Amino acid sequence: MQTAKAVIFDMDGVLIDSYQAHYESWCVVAAQEGIAFGRELFDRTFGRTSREIIRDVWGERAGDDAHVASLDDRKEAAYREIIARNFPAMPGAGELIDALAAAGFRMAVGSSGPPENVALVLNRLQRQRLFSAVVSGADVVRGKPDPAIFLLAAQRIGVPPTRCAVIEDAPLGIEAAHAAGMTAIGLASTGRQRDQLTAADAVFDALTDITPETIEQLLAAGMTRSC
Repeated sequence: MQTAKAVIFDMDGVLIDSYQAHYESWCVVAAQEGIAFGRELFDRTFGRTSREIIRDVWGERAGDDAHVASLDDRKEAAYREIIARNFPAMPGAGELIDALAAAGFRMAVGSSGPPENVALVLNRLQRQRLFSAVVSGADVVRGKPDPAIFLLAAQRIGVPPTRCAVIEDAPLGIEAAHAAGMTAIGLASTGRQRDQLTAADAVFDALTDITPETIEQLLAAGMTRSC
């Protein structure tokens, strides 16, 4: 019997070129609150949940959980407005998803973003039916590099971690994938250079460079290393 295999996609910087939209939406909310927010800070925190970023950046001014939730909602609403006006799909995303489905891969999304963001992206890609599970920041307490997002995705699609490949554009996501016992595929994207992703098992410049056969080979190599 054929062994199940899966690909877990990060969303931001993998399915959607969202770097600029996220940066702009953080700047909007930070300016409203009188908080300084620049590129360096954004790059350092990108990939974590919004709640964690607010606690980190706002410090004591983050206030109680209700205020953090309100800031989080405002930031993500601003983000959705930005990408809804001009949806920046990653080149090759739809084609890779289709190829993986045809090759028998199960697929999931493992994103630190809220479920509304993930739903919007999958709706625009018109590929919802091909994903067996979606795990968002609302499903876990701790964001990446904690492996909870990826482990929950593997559990929901019924594939052992050693048979899961994660496609990520962020160092924190690669760390989380490895912590989950999964193969980590790095994807260079806006704001993410190849030299930031060297911890991954393989790094690619574009989704169009990744094939189901490539992922099969990386999973096989990962199984060999774990033996």
